[in-house]
Amino acid sequence: MVYRERQWKEEGKRIAIRQYWVPLSRISSYMTKAVIIAEDDKFWSHAGFDFEAIEKSLEKDLKEKKFKFGGSTISQQLAKNLYLTPSKNPLRKIKEAILTWRIEKGLSKRRILELYLNVAEWGEGIFGIEAASRHYYGKTASALSAEEAAHLAAVLPNPRKYSPVGISRYVNNRSRIIYEIMVRRGIVVEEYEDMIQSPDENSATQAPPLIDRMAAPGMQ
Repeated sequence: MVYRERQWKEEGKRIAIRQYWVPLSRISSYMTKAVIIAEDDKFWSHAGFDFEAIEKSLEKDLKEKKFKFGGSTISQQLAKNLYLTPSKNPLRKIKEAILTWRIEKGLSKRRILELYLNVAEWGEGIFGIEAASRHYYGKTASALSAEEAAHLAAVLPNPRKYSPVGISRYVNNRSRIIYEIMVRRGIVVEEYEDMIQSPDENSATQAPPLIDRMAAPGMQ
């Protein structure tokens, strides 16, 4: 947030940051599971680094003769968002690795996920899932539906370029894949989801527990 404010000032922009802290218990379980599927499907089992994803990313970079240093886990992204700039130089990646190791040693997985969802960028001046939920859907993070969660998770690779409520083919395709994985794993029961989205229903409903944390093809 500090980095963005500096950036806006240099560009002569007047943008106010919107960010509202919420505990993990007040974030839709659809949202937490959609983000894990989209960003880091081995989140609960790794110790901060997904070496298989890193290897695949490096192979792709070498093939394309680009060095993007992809394959970041949620823990790595949290380290970057809290302490570093978006720069992709090798020195920053070394700092990120050290910070990620310390975060994983000092915090529980639930706390890491809570922090990440509260500081992730979701658009120009929009930080954290509560601000994103209010801005894009006019509701709190606890009331997000499975489809809304899938759309919000789909834009995380580039939230300043894509909008969860836009007409981007990339966002629509990626959110559909995320949603279909949620259905396949039993996180979403479609008939039940249709029922609770009726106009007469105002209360947020918790999703069933994630029963399959196996990595999904193409979603690393």
